[in-house]
Amino acid sequence: MPKYVYIIGGDGTQKGAALIYKEVEKRGLQVAVAGIPKTIDNDIAVIDKSFGFDTAVEEAQRAINAAHVEVESVENGVGIVKLMGRYSGFIAMYATLASRDVDCCLIPESPFYLEGQGGLFEFIEQRLKENGHMVIVVAEGTGQDYVSQSTPAVDEKDASGNRLLLDIGHWLTQKIKDHFTNIQKMTINMKYIDPTYMIRAIPSNASDNIYCTLLAQSAVHGAMAGFTGFTVGPVNNRHAYIPISHVTETQKTVKLTDRMWARLLASTNQPIFLHSSDKSQDSVDNEANETIDNMKITSI
Repeated sequence: MPKYVYIIGGDGTQKGAALIYKEVEKRGLQVAVAGIPKTIDNDIAVIDKSFGFDTAVEEAQRAINAAHVEVESVENGVGIVKLMGRYSGFIAMYATLASRDVDCCLIPESPFYLEGQGGLFEFIEQRLKENGHMVIVVAEGTGQDYVSQSTPAVDEKDASGNRLLLDIGHWLTQKIKDHFTNIQKMTINMKYIDPTYMIRAIPSNASDNIYCTLLAQSAVHGAMAGFTGFTVGPVNNRHAYIPISHVTETQKTVKLTDRMWARLLASTNQPIFLHSSDKSQDSVDNEANETIDNMKITSI
């Protein structure tokens, strides 16, 4: 009688599932291996979204709302909310779009700079003059090369083999405070919120509960039908069976040329953080810039 192994987890777990499937196949065992995508980062390739993502975005709203209340109640309040997203900024991007209180969103896929024309410091000063406060959402993997210039990098890895990240949240908070206090001679009130593990620990919401049921049923049906070495998930809104090797080939990241990132830029009116030299040398950033310009022309 065949046996069934259901492996639930994110990118690293799916890679482990692929190795288990290869070993099962090598030994000629009658074991069906099925993967179920579960990660709040939403960074599993091919599928539309992973289980836990909707809950994470919804819970991130609480932190953003708290930051907004705090900075609105003080003079020149600047709130920084650090959300999870090691290599992919989906939580930060969707949480920003879901909230109308975020002034700037920083993600790993989009480099930024602090000083000079079009930099973050200039934008913060502008927003404080206009509104008297602002909220910045930053994904944890953002600006690691930038942070490492002033903070010694730690060449260590966690239990999953991922490189330990430098703390962009504390670094950015201190940089903003130092700049406006020492250089601009301006009173500024910093509020820093890091809800990352609170978001991980909460129960799933109704949307994710339904989605989890569909994934479980799909996995069981596939295994019972004789399939193995597959991961379940929606592709273009249709549930499908995908070879595990396909979902582990690459990691899904936010595409700066996609409409969703353009919508975010239109929502926050934040800088696109491109130097004039970058615009002539980097075709990818050029495409992103054109997408934004086109959206401004065609939007109603």
